[in-house]
Amino acid sequence: MLVCIKGAGDLASGVALRLHHSCIDVVMTDLPVPMAVRRTVAFSEAVRLGSASVEDVRAEKAETTEDIQDCLSRGVIPVVVDPEAEIINTLKPDVIIDATLAKRNLGTCIDDAPFVIALGPGFTAGVDCDAVIETMRGHSLGRVILKGSAIPNTGVPGNIGGQTIKRLIKATADGIFHPEKEIGDIVKEGERVANVDGVPVYALTGGMIRGMLQDGVHVTKGLKSGDVDPRGRTVDYMTVSDKANAIGGGVLEAILRFNGGLNKLID
Repeated sequence: MLVCIKGAGDLASGVALRLHHSCIDVVMTDLPVPMAVRRTVAFSEAVRLGSASVEDVRAEKAETTEDIQDCLSRGVIPVVVDPEAEIINTLKPDVIIDATLAKRNLGTCIDDAPFVIALGPGFTAGVDCDAVIETMRGHSLGRVILKGSAIPNTGVPGNIGGQTIKRLIKATADGIFHPEKEIGDIVKEGERVANVDGVPVYALTGGMIRGMLQDGVHVTKGLKSGDVDPRGRTVDYMTVSDKANAIGGGVLEAILRFNGGLNKLID
């Protein structure tokens, strides 16, 4: 079975990790300049660095179908710079997963593959995909939806350590983002953590920086550019999150339910 994941950010990478550990071949696509903030757990870093590891799994940037096949033969996840996911037309995967988390459908169609999965709001199972996976923190996180849609986007991130909106690090202007702190650093509320062409960006709560855009990314005012986890030093920022794990489990369940489940895959 071949699965193509559109997007290679932290949640997409949690899904890829779960599938890879389940002996399913995975190919990922992303932008020329990835916008993932939790870069220590995002395979999209392979675009910038040539290769990247999340936990015990390695990914490498791939440019041709030969590169993709070489990666898969070595147990490596290939990441392709392909904003429109055009590689799907060549690879013809069994499953496509829209993991761009755009909160709206940017072109995924239920007929793109034998089985199409979408993460989060913006999709309707049975209309533009076969299954939707709930991404909202709470009781339904990771559930497989075979009819209908995920909970609509509220614009408010999940509560972690008593904080929601204040967890986010947002660009203060249009321009080029320059981090002044590293992922894993401990910061105080009101501490300067970055700048956008010299305009300061401050942390709105204290804690550990769990995510931060890479240096040199063009941002617009208000764009999420990082996040602070108020739980501080207890945070494990080098392994995929509980949220990513739950969503990955939902994706795996959906795939196993598809066309005969586990017995079909083994056959």
